[in-house]
Amino acid sequence: MSHFSQIKTQIRNLTSLQSALSDLGMDWKTGPRDVRGYRGQTQSAEVVIEQNNGYDVGFAWNGHEYELVADLQFWSLDNSVDRFLSKVTQRYAYHTIVNEGADKGFQVAEQQKNEDGSIRLVLQRWSA
Repeated sequence: MSHFSQIKTQIRNLTSLQSALSDLGMDWKTGPRDVRGYRGQTQSAEVVIEQNNGYDVGFAWNGHEYELVADLQFWSLDNSVDRFLSKVTQRYAYHTIVNEGADKGFQVAEQQKNEDGSIRLVLQRWSA
């Protein structure tokens, strides 16, 4: 029986996910690579974060989105699972908005981090 948990996300763009993890100072490796779990069990993932305890956290493509894959019993990152996913999701959304906007000719005109941790972005596009 597998000890791995798969947690659904709304993350669909690998590049934005990788940028989000980099923003958070995570040392991630690109895959496909094995996520190491209990008693030598492994699961393949496209992004893997190695933990100091020998167990990994990964993001695996399920055909629709990237799921967080980990043996939660051995979670040793600085934040709880929920807090970690919240931070990743916020940075992922930021990069997705900026990249999609740039593809449509928009650029960041203003950026403000609010006291509550939210980010206010203003994009603009000049037309001739």
